[in-house]
Amino acid sequence: MAEYLGKESCMIFSMGFATNSTTVPALASKGDLIISDSLNHASTVIGCRSSVAKIKVFQHNDIADLERVIRESIIEGQPKTHRPWKKIIIVVEGLYSMEGNISKIADIVKLKKKYKCYLYIDEAHSIGALGTYGRGVCEHWGVDPKDVDILMGTFTKSFAGVGGYIASDKHVIDYLRRKSFAQVYESSMSPGSVRQAFESLKIIMGKDGTDLGRKKILALKENSRFFRRRLKDLGFQVFGDDDSPIIPVMLYHPVKIPAFFRESLKRNLAVVVVCFPATPLTMGRVRFCISASHSRENLEWALKEIDEIGSKICIKYDR
Repeated sequence: MAEYLGKESCMIFSMGFATNSTTVPALASKGDLIISDSLNHASTVIGCRSSVAKIKVFQHNDIADLERVIRESIIEGQPKTHRPWKKIIIVVEGLYSMEGNISKIADIVKLKKKYKCYLYIDEAHSIGALGTYGRGVCEHWGVDPKDVDILMGTFTKSFAGVGGYIASDKHVIDYLRRKSFAQVYESSMSPGSVRQAFESLKIIMGKDGTDLGRKKILALKENSRFFRRRLKDLGFQVFGDDDSPIIPVMLYHPVKIPAFFRESLKRNLAVVVVCFPATPLTMGRVRFCISASHSRENLEWALKEIDEIGSKICIKYDR
């Protein structure tokens, strides 16, 4: 995994949620500052709150607001004493699971270098999905992985397994092996889960002797762009970036959420609807997660059914 990500070392966890929630507290201590994106995943939020570090939040994917928070924090220093922070850690996601947009990592890395901060990226949804070879958000933006201090990811999406990983410099991984609660108290990944992730990684890297991994990454990108474009053409309000395989379609009104789900179920269409508290009360949505295994016929059929549902429950807000 370290070789694939371009990092010195890597460690694995038996649960993706625990990867974030137990790693962040091990990295941030008293006198440190965590600057977190406002829409980070719950596992990251819990990890930040479990630490004894001070936490500040910047507006979602807003580089100008991130710089404002960093500058003000450096000027003001620690509460009461106003001493300099021991370290500042910027925590973001590579691909946001509810918004479908890609983090502006190239700009964040510039700020990180300018203000001498550390950068932690949650790549649960971007690893195996973004970049020419699926290496995630760094490859997508052409950023050197060495410029990112901590790369976190899970094996539950692109690797079709369970568990998670942290990749970083060797001395950081050695430290986390001793200090992370998950490494001390959790059970190890099962042999079957490890084998699943390992074989998936071999395919993605092309070490299985075929180009299947490369074909699947291309298919995922083509399917995502096609499905997103067609939804917009049909009049749905779609969030996220074009290359994102996560495609949120806005429902807004709470009543529309169960209505969409039930109409989909009648048509044998499996969907994920998202509502409060995962989103604000009036920002309910349905989230489509596209796969490389979806054929064009699968997607065309789904779009036909979604078109009918959209007309029936009146959610084509961009018409």
